[in-house]
Amino acid sequence: MVHLSLKQMRYAVAVAETGQFGRAAKACNISQPALSQQVQAIEELCGTPLFDRLKSGVRPTPFGMEFVSRARQVLESADALAAFTLGHAGEPDRPIRFGLIPTVAPYLLPEIFPALTAGLPGLGFTVSENRTDALIAGLVDGSLDVALIGTDAPLHGPRLVSRPLFEDAFVLATSRSEGTTTPVSLSSLAPERILLLDEGHCFRDQTIAACRLDGDPGARTFAATSLSTIVEFVANGQGVTLLPRIALRKEATDPRIAIHDLVSPGAGRLLSLVWREATPFGATFDKMAEIIRATHP
Repeated sequence: MVHLSLKQMRYAVAVAETGQFGRAAKACNISQPALSQQVQAIEELCGTPLFDRLKSGVRPTPFGMEFVSRARQVLESADALAAFTLGHAGEPDRPIRFGLIPTVAPYLLPEIFPALTAGLPGLGFTVSENRTDALIAGLVDGSLDVALIGTDAPLHGPRLVSRPLFEDAFVLATSRSEGTTTPVSLSSLAPERILLLDEGHCFRDQTIAACRLDGDPGARTFAATSLSTIVEFVANGQGVTLLPRIALRKEATDPRIAIHDLVSPGAGRLLSLVWREATPFGATFDKMAEIIRATHP
């Protein structure tokens, strides 16, 4: 008889979602060799490969596609059962595991967290920061309950519910000494002067798309891990950058920085709250979305 664990199923689903063993291992918080060993164990039990190993990553085999589809159903049912046993009247009796992307958390969390704790009395929160792919993987593998992300891209994977919160417009930050006039056309910016976050940040991808940067952005010699680092370079006249408007209260306090609106239609992102459709706590997460919308001006 074939014995498969839920954890093995989560690993296989993560590989299918990310397309790479390395990314899947990172999302599941285990080493790549350990994850590969578990996937190989499934393949040995099934007697056939789940994935074609390619130079650029992996691709599910026809059997693998069916396996992953069925595994998702099992995982959704298992997660729903676990949540049901923990829940009472649609509310969890443990802290809500709440993830946010790094280009939102330090700017929005101080504003919304007091409102969430006041609006949902009796509920606790454990908060973590991570990039969008890792947050979605956390929803997939059940390590997160709900996530706040900033992307308009369709969400792949198990059935996810997305509630729009508000639009977050982008502005241009330059050194005040440059004397740039407002508003600024994105097409007028010198591509080589635009400073970006490092790979994996959705805000990096949104900036590349908004500015229509050609070539290989990964070949740039500068890539920061935080907006605060980029802003310091901008203040010293070493480039320009786009900033989300929610970051201005924290990142635009340096008198050496000048903030400029963009020529219409400009650019921006939609912030959304996301969770698994199968959760029994959907009403609680809808309430979270309402509180965040009401709190943010």
